[in-house]
Amino acid sequence: MLSLRDQAALVGIGETAYCRAPGSGKSELGLMLEAARAALADAGLAPGDVDGVVTPIWGASAEDFAVNFGVRDLRWAVQVNMGGASPVVGLQNAAMAVAFGIASHVLVTFGWNGFSGRRVRGDFSALEDELARFEASIGVPVRDFYLPYGSASPAQWYTLMAQRHMQTYGTPREALGAVAVACRAHAQLNPRAVMRGRPMTMDDYLASPWICEPYKLLDCCLETDGAAAVIVTTTERAKRLRQPPVAISGVAEGHPWPADDIVNRPDLLTIGLTHAAPRAYAMAGLGPEDADFAQVYDCFTFEVLHQLEEAGFCARGESPRFVADGNVALGGRCPINTHGGLLSQAHVGGMNHVVEAVRQLRGQAGAAQVDGARVGIVTGWGDFGDGGLAVLRSLA
Repeated sequence: MLSLRDQAALVGIGETAYCRAPGSGKSELGLMLEAARAALADAGLAPGDVDGVVTPIWGASAEDFAVNFGVRDLRWAVQVNMGGASPVVGLQNAAMAVAFGIASHVLVTFGWNGFSGRRVRGDFSALEDELARFEASIGVPVRDFYLPYGSASPAQWYTLMAQRHMQTYGTPREALGAVAVACRAHAQLNPRAVMRGRPMTMDDYLASPWICEPYKLLDCCLETDGAAAVIVTTTERAKRLRQPPVAISGVAEGHPWPADDIVNRPDLLTIGLTHAAPRAYAMAGLGPEDADFAQVYDCFTFEVLHQLEEAGFCARGESPRFVADGNVALGGRCPINTHGGLLSQAHVGGMNHVVEAVRQLRGQAGAAQVDGARVGIVTGWGDFGDGGLAVLRSLA
């Protein structure tokens, strides 16, 4: 049976600067073009070499990239509508396209003005606009069954799962805080992190104001402007390019059931990653025990604990002990979010997690470098718990 294991590789990475006030001053398309050009330059490719695009969930079309890059023969384009899981699952689509010869160099990117352009606080019309964009996934059930009860934001939706975990396993608040503190510490080592120069202690975390119990302000990801991008090609072609190739050894997507509702699930803690992780590990022939680091989608701190369990780093209910023992900090058994993550570097839909994973596997992560990193795991989380997981491996 044909497998995607090591058939495709990440050969180029690019990011814009990340910022909050006063905002990027650029369009979302402009941000993504900037990140994509940086990724192409990193790979030693020209913009016209792109012949495949995994388009972002908003802000740009395949045609936008083709026109701006002078691509005269765009051979393949697709969009993945899985919210924050889209960048990781986009790798699966890109790997299939190059492995089957449908495209040669595929661009995967995400960018937005998440601070200056898409904030919905106090502006209900903006929220309605955002929900309209998600009609293909969760927009309609949110509009019809969640908003009438005042449940209007991811923090309110995801608290259902967090509260269940806390009631079932006695999850202490300090476990969530350990995730926030670790990410903030890692951001102090990253010159590209928005929160560099603003360290945080557990006392700071516990004193932060409530947003939606159990989430405090410092449990929540940043709102930032910026973009990131990667280039995917075949492993054989990658060996002739500028940078040490990083293979996509295993990748899979998964969805909870029902995907468009949380409250009627038979098990609130079974999410997309529950199904995706074993498929990705089987493809790679590697498991969580082989990972030198993990970049875990951290929209909120509890979602990191939840994904550590569903991705097999520890059993259900054991993530509080896992993080309390220092496993997720640099120097621990499996450091997470070595760039600071969405919590302390920037929120670009998790695409920055993929960029950081490649940087680690190339040995280019600077002060946050994990010694001898050879295998890394990246997770994605979106909508009502859709999930993706990629196992990446250095071929250098």
